[in-house]
Amino acid sequence: MATSSEQSFVTQLQQNQNLIHKICRLYTNDEDSHKDLFQEITIQLWKAYPQFRGDSKFTTWAYRVGLNTAITLYRKKKRSIDTIEFDTKIHRFTHDEYNYEEEEHIKLLYQAVHQLNDIEKALVFMYLEDKDYAEIAETLGISEVNARVKMNRIKGKLKKILNP
Repeated sequence: MATSSEQSFVTQLQQNQNLIHKICRLYTNDEDSHKDLFQEITIQLWKAYPQFRGDSKFTTWAYRVGLNTAITLYRKKKRSIDTIEFDTKIHRFTHDEYNYEEEEHIKLLYQAVHQLNDIEKALVFMYLEDKDYAEIAETLGISEVNARVKMNRIKGKLKKILNP
């Protein structure tokens, strides 16, 4: 039988899986890599969930774990991360397929964002998710003023990339 903690995790993950898909979209270029990163972030969230104290919102915590996983995985270019068993018979987790056609109209923006460094990508992602600068700063471990300054510089960079 699943514990209430396990069931809570599965419920939270199902409700917030789109944010993981968005992180994957930022840090991958093809569907297979997207699926691999989605799986790796899910594993890291599962492993870290016992330490989640609820001091922040689940989404803030998941952003931090997801972004850190994506940045670490793709900086090292390694895919040999230890995994733990997850009994699929206990947890009926439905996986929504990510529809690439739905976001075709923002393809140019994603191409521009791919040219940014890892921290800039994370900042843009959270900004586009309508996160306030306080939450962005908390998630990325920087000051709120630093987040604002970085975002203004990134906007200028993106304008130059999109309108050369």
